Amino acid sequence: MDQYYLTSERLEELKKELQELKTTRRIEVAERLKRAKELGDLSENSEYFEAREEQSQLEMRIAELEAMVQNAEIIQMTHGKTKVQVGSTIAASKDGKQAKFTIVGSNETRPEGGFISNESPLGAAFLGQQAGDSVKIKTPKGEVVYKILKIE
Repeated sequence: MDQYYLTSERLEELKKELQELKTTRRIEVAERLKRAKELGDLSENSEYFEAREEQSQLEMRIAELEAMVQNAEIIQMTHGKTKVQVGSTIAASKDGKQAKFTIVGSNETRPEGGFISNESPLGAAFLGQQAGDSVKIKTPKGEVVYKILKIE
């Protein structure tokens, strides 16, 4: 089973979405299916097929959310740790330019805000490292080296 690293806020968002899908959206899709069936011949009823497809996608999303909620591991934002782990915020430099990164689970990723996945090449390279360590990441343009300045 996959482990899903989530902040407590994100877990609550997913629980709300799951509840909405299991109640309101399921009822809406069931009503749409019922109306489509009432139109007659199902073999040539495009509305019926579209409603069935919507139902299928809805059930897949519900199953995905249930797995995420069930297998969620809450990220504890860490401070003062000596090694980078999920939840760590680090300051790093590349070619003299500094950047801050927070290592989060793949469902929390927002690269534009500095939140990178523990599964991404950069996030995975940082895990387990200490302040002062350099990490090498292979990119399409070649190898890039980041130096970890501090773990916040």
